Amino acid sequence: MRKKAAVNNLIKDARHIPVDEARTTISISPITLAAPERALPLELRVTGPISGAGLPIVLLSHGHGPSLYIPSKDGYGPLVNFYAEHGFVVIQPTHLNSKVAGLPADAEGGPLFWRSRVRDMSLILDRLDEIEAAAPAFKGRLDHGKVAVVGHSMGGHTAGMLLGARLTDPKDEAAKNVDLLERRIKAGVLLAAPGNGGDSLSEMAARNYSFFNPDFSHMTTKNLVVVGSEDASPHLTVRGPAWHADAFHDSPGADALMTVLGAKHGLGGVSGYDAKETDDEDPDRLEIVLRMTWAYLRSALDGDSRAWTAAREALQTHAAAQARVDLR
Repeated sequence: MRKKAAVNNLIKDARHIPVDEARTTISISPITLAAPERALPLELRVTGPISGAGLPIVLLSHGHGPSLYIPSKDGYGPLVNFYAEHGFVVIQPTHLNSKVAGLPADAEGGPLFWRSRVRDMSLILDRLDEIEAAAPAFKGRLDHGKVAVVGHSMGGHTAGMLLGARLTDPKDEAAKNVDLLERRIKAGVLLAAPGNGGDSLSEMAARNYSFFNPDFSHMTTKNLVVVGSEDASPHLTVRGPAWHADAFHDSPGADALMTVLGAKHGLGGVSGYDAKETDDEDPDRLEIVLRMTWAYLRSALDGDSRAWTAAREALQTHAAAQARVDLR
């Protein structure tokens, strides 16, 4: 168990964005679900407040990066800890593209196992009672009707499909207009997610990741898209940072686009503390992303706009040089 420090002197502008008082949390890992149709059993981490009932759930989908453990249930500490300290129960799977899984890129479904990643989340929702039984500290305390998904980078691609985006891989006859919408998920946040395919892709991405060809026009579940103004991702796209905003422009469910000014793909450090994935580490920038996405999710799941409205107003007043929010 841990309790958030009362003062973090690294946080400046973000301190003005309102958020609930931090709670003491507990993290339980590993929880292992048998999954006969999967190449490996599904391993999870569950983190949330030690007290309270009717707790909303965040399914967190990790990205695909160079670190050994961050792309797994053991990564994304900044996001997990913040959401849990402020009232969410966060469930983190280790997707099959994780280095921990050890599967070769040419394994069935590889190299990034996009279809399996989406199915991992549906499997978790199918087995929530089993997960609670394996984590007695949370038994009977989760609100199964309040579920959100948050994904970073490749995890944003996963989140998009769960929210209704469809996919056609021009190199795969079995991947035509794939629809994996998960109706039990009520809202989502896409962090630095891949954009459209076709001419938007780099030569490398078109050759190796042709499944980066989403159709966001079917993504009707409400969502917030977060991008970094300097996230050029030249290994994936020829369009620069604008590529990551495609989900906002093309999705009927997108409520807002938050552009984090000066941010690169790490958005200040969402994937880990002092991590080599983070190409733009900045505690204040990171805290803005944490507080703003928390406020969005709270309002989206509660059906009460006050948290999101207050966060936007504080951002504009105190941190307009750091980020901006464009509404639909």
